[in-house]
Amino acid sequence: MRHEILFSGFGGQGIILSAVILGRAAAIYDKKFAVQTQVYGPEARGGASMSAVVIDDEEILYPEVSKPDIFVIMSQQGFEKYGSGASDDAFMLYDSDLVFSNPGCRNLSVPATKEAKRLTGRVIVANIIMIGSLVSATGVVSREAIEMAVMDSVPKGTEQLNMKALNAGFELGV
Repeated sequence: MRHEILFSGFGGQGIILSAVILGRAAAIYDKKFAVQTQVYGPEARGGASMSAVVIDDEEILYPEVSKPDIFVIMSQQGFEKYGSGASDDAFMLYDSDLVFSNPGCRNLSVPATKEAKRLTGRVIVANIIMIGSLVSATGVVSREAIEMAVMDSVPKGTEQLNMKALNAGFELGV
């Protein structure tokens, strides 16, 4: 089954890393096909950024996201630029601490920034919390695959911190 996942937030939140981790989990550990793309420019720090992943059980012939069925939105500006046009049948996870609009589609409010501060005293792992919630809520990749992909992708010395954030995300995504 093909899934088109769109991540958006502001530069510096790890939006691109989130998509890379998800794509790695799908392609390397779940043995699916995956393509990751990203959009950022001068707004890379502070402005809206976007990254997308296409995951499919079959070979991907068209690598661009044309109609996302899953959104992960981590800022109000990201919602306005990329999430406000979500179709009614899409599913959106959004950071309830930073997104204030009500999505018109099925959704899950995740207090990722608040939980990151509570768990670690730092907001830098909010994206990992969102990834855990995404996997828990949708099953788009297996839990084992995302755990291995996170461990492969985060800076050395931060593995324990990121696994703590990922596990918190699993609990919030239920």
